[in-house]
Amino acid sequence: MNFVFDLDGTICFKGKPVTEKIGAALEMLQSKGHSIIFASARPIRDMLPVLDQRFHTYTMIGGNGSLISLNGELKYSTSFSGDQMTAITTLLNEFEAAYLIDGEWDYSYTGSQDHPILNNVDPARLAKMVPLHTHKSIVKVLILSAANMEELAERIAGLDVVVHKHKNENVLDISPKDIHKWEALRKLSIESGNYIAFGNDANDMTMFMNAKHSVMIGHHEELAKHATESISLGENIEDRIVEKLNQLAKVYAL
Repeated sequence: MNFVFDLDGTICFKGKPVTEKIGAALEMLQSKGHSIIFASARPIRDMLPVLDQRFHTYTMIGGNGSLISLNGELKYSTSFSGDQMTAITTLLNEFEAAYLIDGEWDYSYTGSQDHPILNNVDPARLAKMVPLHTHKSIVKVLILSAANMEELAERIAGLDVVVHKHKNENVLDISPKDIHKWEALRKLSIESGNYIAFGNDANDMTMFMNAKHSVMIGHHEELAKHATESISLGENIEDRIVEKLNQLAKVYAL
């Protein structure tokens, strides 16, 4: 069986790397013949630092599905059109928005230097922060603040792109049209009902909707509608995740 894992808030917490306890459980799954896929809002660049090096050749879906890495190499990349980025840039300026914008590897950032998102941006110093106009392509836009976030969200949604609202962080997460985690899984020839999903936020919705079994970490009102079960946050969260992985490995034994 394919096991698909979101990262932040699902198997790693507060920006810290996946622990050895969780890592050992992932290796257990693989030793029993299951396949492991990581699927995150982070670009591939920022997924690597929270995963031990032994996992760097595993299949990774980054940027909510805009990037796919296989065997340690970027194989798929989907970007906004030039017209879309022109329109988005115009709106960013109009609403005086602060943002984190990702190309395939490098990034642009205009937020404050004490914004918590910076803890997760290129911590291993693998990329460069560059001016927005120097990117050859843009795969993801994260709006951190704006003069009117609600109106900006409505205006951007009218550009035929995918917009996720992360309520806990009060940010807008924008991807190219038809880009989401389930679409990325389809590109990997994974069929509906042929994987188990672990996630915690709105950008995991399509992945949960097409999973054989889905496990929500914590609580998200909309995601809960599509979750098979949930694991509450709190003490011993990692122990309970490992326990669930052991259980599912037996239920879906190959």
